[in-house]
Amino acid sequence: MNQLPKKLLNVLENRKKEDTFRSLNSLDGLIDFLSNDYLGFATNETLFSKTFQLLLTESIASNGSGGSRLLSGNHKLYQKLEPLLAAFYKSNAALVFNSGYDANMGLFSALPQRGDLVFYDEFVHASIREGIRMSKAKAYSFLHNNLSSLEERINLNTARNENEDFAVYIVSESVFSMDGDSPDLKALAKFSKSNGYNLIVDEAHAVGVLGKNGEGLITELGLENDVFARTVTFGKAFGCHGAAILGSEDLKDYLVNFAKPFIYTTALTPHTLATIITAHEYINELGKESKATLKEHIEFFKNQLKVHKIDGSFIPSDTPIQGCIVAGSKKVKQVSKKLIDKGFNVKAILSPTVPEGQERLRICLHSFNSKEEIGLLVKLLAGFI
Repeated sequence: MNQLPKKLLNVLENRKKEDTFRSLNSLDGLIDFLSNDYLGFATNETLFSKTFQLLLTESIASNGSGGSRLLSGNHKLYQKLEPLLAAFYKSNAALVFNSGYDANMGLFSALPQRGDLVFYDEFVHASIREGIRMSKAKAYSFLHNNLSSLEERINLNTARNENEDFAVYIVSESVFSMDGDSPDLKALAKFSKSNGYNLIVDEAHAVGVLGKNGEGLITELGLENDVFARTVTFGKAFGCHGAAILGSEDLKDYLVNFAKPFIYTTALTPHTLATIITAHEYINELGKESKATLKEHIEFFKNQLKVHKIDGSFIPSDTPIQGCIVAGSKKVKQVSKKLIDKGFNVKAILSPTVPEGQERLRICLHSFNSKEEIGLLVKLLAGFI
């Protein structure tokens, strides 16, 4: 077998020297403070059973979809799922993608055109950045959750833009995946609407957790009509897989015609769609208890941080994502290993995933964690950091 080119081997060696080398590890049997399965839906037996029953009811016994949605893969569960999603999230239309990464790549690579301007929060997900990079638009970052910085960047770069006919897109997240914090979405929506800009919000870590029935922060704040597009994903609180872009019928038609990650990929399996359908129905029936328990756990965790006087090491967050800053790749990996040795699965997040000097432990809280587990985790942290 051919060797990896020398220059690439050197890149790998540099990663190892910088102590930022990534590898795949299996840490089964540990107490989960790592996964995005906030409500425990990924292992929920009722959800598993209801999914199977739906497949039986629909007389579906297929293992795969057989092709892209524009070929043979547009099976009947898509016609059931997408209207359900549009109604659930109070959107005009929904288009399902195979993952959140695919959804953002498809949206941002196809939507902004040459001459358009994109302004994105400096901490948006890599899938958004990559999608924007593949578009023909000019793009500029603004300081995290900083509306003044956004206004300054827009004023400067719209004045320089030589195109008379151009669109402006503003991109943020409702809950940031590494910090667990949120922007002032009401102010962001008001600013965008008053200036005729198009606001796009990624709700990957908000749906399922926030909103009366898990519809996300945009719906909770009543901003559905003030947002141009939303990305929602199903691999986190909903415990399954896939994603959708929410927006107008025209946006859906446009993406079906021009979003390459949608056009050229095999469609999701019937079982996956059945799981997404069931998860959205299940959260209305029985998920409220899990949401209430999760909220209690977040409050208990934050209280324990104050009791042990380590709250100053954490990024302020009212969500399940709690970030403990432990600067330096070596140190944060050491603390993570100590926690793993004690039976707690807590991941060290290294540069370049987060800025250098902002390395952290990313602690994810769940409805299925016990208060005893949470209390012991915080006690251990107090001794390790």
